[in-house]
Amino acid sequence: MSYASEYQRSLKEPESFWKEQADNIAWFKKPENILESLDDGTHRWFADGELNSSYLALDYQIEQGRGEQTALIYDSPATNSKKQFTYNELRDQVAQFAGALTSLGVGKGDGVIIYMPMVPEAGIAMLACARIGAVHSVVFGGFAPHELAIRINDAKPKVVLTASCGIEFTKVIEYKPLVDAAMDQAEHKPERVVVLQRPQAEAEMQSGRDLDWYDLFEQSSPVGCTPMKSNDPLYIMYTSGTTGKPKGIVRDNGGHAVALYYALRNIYNMQAGDVWMGCSDVGWVVGHSFIMYGPLMGGCTTVFFEGKPVRTPDAGTFWRVVEEYKVNGMFAAPTAFRAIRKEDPDGHLFRQYDVSSLKHIFVAGEKLDSPTYHWLHEISQKPIYDHWWQTETGWPVTAPATALGSTDIRVGSTNKPVAGYDVQVLDPMGYQLGANENGGIAIKLPLPPGCAQTLWNDHDRYLSSYLADYPGYYHTGDGGYIDENGFVYIMGRTDDVINVSGHRLSTGEMEELVAKHPAVAECAVIGVQESLKGQVPVGLILLKDGVDIEEAELEKELVAMIREQIGAIACFQRALVVDRLPKTRSGKILRAVLRKIANGESYAMPSTIDDESILPEITEKMVTEGLAPESV
Repeated sequence: MSYASEYQRSLKEPESFWKEQADNIAWFKKPENILESLDDGTHRWFADGELNSSYLALDYQIEQGRGEQTALIYDSPATNSKKQFTYNELRDQVAQFAGALTSLGVGKGDGVIIYMPMVPEAGIAMLACARIGAVHSVVFGGFAPHELAIRINDAKPKVVLTASCGIEFTKVIEYKPLVDAAMDQAEHKPERVVVLQRPQAEAEMQSGRDLDWYDLFEQSSPVGCTPMKSNDPLYIMYTSGTTGKPKGIVRDNGGHAVALYYALRNIYNMQAGDVWMGCSDVGWVVGHSFIMYGPLMGGCTTVFFEGKPVRTPDAGTFWRVVEEYKVNGMFAAPTAFRAIRKEDPDGHLFRQYDVSSLKHIFVAGEKLDSPTYHWLHEISQKPIYDHWWQTETGWPVTAPATALGSTDIRVGSTNKPVAGYDVQVLDPMGYQLGANENGGIAIKLPLPPGCAQTLWNDHDRYLSSYLADYPGYYHTGDGGYIDENGFVYIMGRTDDVINVSGHRLSTGEMEELVAKHPAVAECAVIGVQESLKGQVPVGLILLKDGVDIEEAELEKELVAMIREQIGAIACFQRALVVDRLPKTRSGKILRAVLRKIANGESYAMPSTIDDESILPEITEKMVTEGLAPESV
């Protein structure tokens, strides 16, 4: 079946289409009630079905004869260690750790917070929770105690799982003091803290509360899989909210499994036995969907990588992993490839490795600028596919259906909508716009399986955040347009649109142009308040390594580029070279914080920030250059 016919059928006949996809999953009880629409605009998929996500990822694969196939490859240049698990070995580890959780009184519906680095035990813990029906919430290791305490209060876990430390480049970050501080601050007090001791730093244990991971593990017996209703929660993932309080995205079991299997096969074209590398962290949705659950549910080998794209030990580390394990498909954020390009612009390190096993490279998480696309395509000679999705959706919204022959690329586009997603561009009144007209990106209800239908303990907030702005639609919060051929262009969050003298302009479009300058490694364009024009754009520029150019000359050239491509109407007149850009741990530039600095507004230190020291540094430079008020 072609992409076009499959996509149209998914919109016209959603129940029959998704019933067929559900037949690819090994249910304990097959669903008969495929789609149920609720009065508040939400809906439930496969409500009467029963299954278990850990069973699908492990036991079922073993039943299909994959027991001795490698399931998980742990590669840690951060600690110079490697380990591999067959499906049999991983199932045994998961079943026994599930027994360890059971011995602590954890059962179906109980909460477990996982605050760990990228070690296999983190993935084992996720699958162990899924096995017994406990609701896991992975919190990125190293989050500040206050932010961890907020999540403890919201999720109300019975147990916290952690490690003694994580490794950031060569720096050891001790986790246990952060967990202890969070436990002191939290109103809800988890009963137990289970600590994985790592040799890089040994944690002090609190008597009566803390338990050693492997002492507990060795004293426990394996347990089987608990049947779960399709709509029972699998996990909670916290994402930032405009109020400062994080939103707990709830993922179900049934729709999640069906959606991930569909995406793995049809978007990424990964078959059982293929090797897949998701270059992310289990603290993010990519780590859940396409490091742990998706690849294993599809019978693949998944690479679990502890390190960075650069400096562990160099910008060739991804390519070394591809060669060593014969990786067939990979996924990383654009920021990872921009970091590699900055340190290896001519691809010298890339050419040291044989990457012939690699079929294609997918990118998502932030806009893929065309210079990075062209550079990556030129050095790799592989198809580079940009695609777009959100924590809330849990799997791609727009992407190429590579297994269905839909492999066309439009540079700057995140490709066409995936089956089940009726993507439309709306004006502020909710009217659908025509081809190439900019507006708010929305998805007509019902959302396909796998997408969040509520927030943890706050359904009203889900309704007001996502369904209230455009009745009958899910509001993505992103802006952009769809061209005459159906390709979707995401121009950034709708709050990244600035108003210059009454003209609405996209800072994302300006970033795309600035990034084309041969001296620019990465950039952010933000809107700064100005008394006459309302707002004006300012560029913050990170240079490529080894580039020698005067800042005044660079600014002059960038101003000319924007004037030529967008026009004088853009009023782009300032470009400031910085040493670093503030980012989240997943690689997204913190543009909202940069805007607040430039406009002299107060801001809270983002919980997701990768390095807090960057903000004072960049603030000082912006004040010195007259781009931020001294009062900031």
